[in-house]
Amino acid sequence: MAKKTVAILFYLLIFFSSNAQPFLNEINAFKKADSSQIIPNRPILFIGSSSFTNWKDIKNYFPDFQIVNRGFGGSSLPHLIMYAEDIIFKYNPKQIMIYCGENDLSGGPQITSDIILNRFTELFTLIRNKLPKVPIAYISMKPSPSREKLLTTMQEGNEKIKAFIAKQKKAVFIDVYHAMLNEDGTIMSDIFLSDKLHMNKKGYEIWQKIIAPYLKK
Repeated sequence: MAKKTVAILFYLLIFFSSNAQPFLNEINAFKKADSSQIIPNRPILFIGSSSFTNWKDIKNYFPDFQIVNRGFGGSSLPHLIMYAEDIIFKYNPKQIMIYCGENDLSGGPQITSDIILNRFTELFTLIRNKLPKVPIAYISMKPSPSREKLLTTMQEGNEKIKAFIAKQKKAVFIDVYHAMLNEDGTIMSDIFLSDKLHMNKKGYEIWQKIIAPYLKK
């Protein structure tokens, strides 16, 4: 009985530890990668969720820039805040590109556009306090077919973040949302994978054309 109790306590400890520190495996993978390769000095840093994570060949889209991609799939804005030291500040970036918020909205109907704004504001303030001169770009949440029910709240969140950024120095809002719609306002279907959430090459080509002019030499 004693051995069984110890085993249960051991697994409970692992369970609660993993929940207290979600995505720890991903963060450790970044640390391992950093130890085995040369990291560019003052790179352009891409942080956020799976739309960046899945952009495996991002350097091919922007060959004239030194890029470090530290997106990790499933993450939401609080996770970027939680791991800011590991995915942002350690790299001393010259520019920060953020794509996050879409997963926040999937957290349930209690997640409003105001909550998204507040979370982004917290992240922005955290970065700005430590890196006051580094340009920050927020890439709008994209219209994913699998999350069509969230589009109204998503658009509200995009607009509120856009309005907030308009009042900030060294900050830009990059709108990819509208470029991913057909002329009739429906979402383009041929730029997504079969899960109707993540983009294929066509989707990333749209992003490349929109994002490139904002990157700092």
